[in-house]
Amino acid sequence: MTGPLNEVDCTPEDDGRWQLVMVRELKHPRELVWTVLTEPDHLREWAPYTSDRSLATPGAATLTTVDSDEPETLPATVSRAEPPALLEYTWGDDLLRWELAPIDGGTRLTLHHSIEDRTWVPRVAAGWHVCLYAVEGLLDGQPIGPAVGDDAKKHGWDELHERYATTLGIPVTD
Repeated sequence: MTGPLNEVDCTPEDDGRWQLVMVRELKHPRELVWTVLTEPDHLREWAPYTSDRSLATPGAATLTTVDSDEPETLPATVSRAEPPALLEYTWGDDLLRWELAPIDGGTRLTLHHSIEDRTWVPRVAAGWHVCLYAVEGLLDGQPIGPAVGDDAKKHGWDELHERYATTLGIPVTD
């Protein structure tokens, strides 16, 4: 498994969507974490998508999923990029907001992910958990590569899905 559960919450948004909030502390400086979150060469090592450009500046981008035999290309717009503290962009219909705060010995990463369907929140939490495990491996110099799709199951995705569902009080659905 990929370590203890991250701190999570799920709250309704005004537009009927749901916001997953996930917090993970990393033992690396914000500047390094920022680079891993924004640069295409690093994204392909941990994220469920690749980008056609750096996400470190506002503007249009294209994100391509890497978790299936049929990659899906989705438009993205980086609306805020305030290195090394805040990154916000769309991923299709979802909004991702990454906050990086300095803490003793590293960075407190807080991800806000706006999701249409509440029943998907535990799935998304499990997916991001595995992705952030891959981020840690990359930052530690021991990359595991993107653990998405079937590979995520090898890193405990099924158990993580159930545990996040229980933690968030959301029934597991197929």
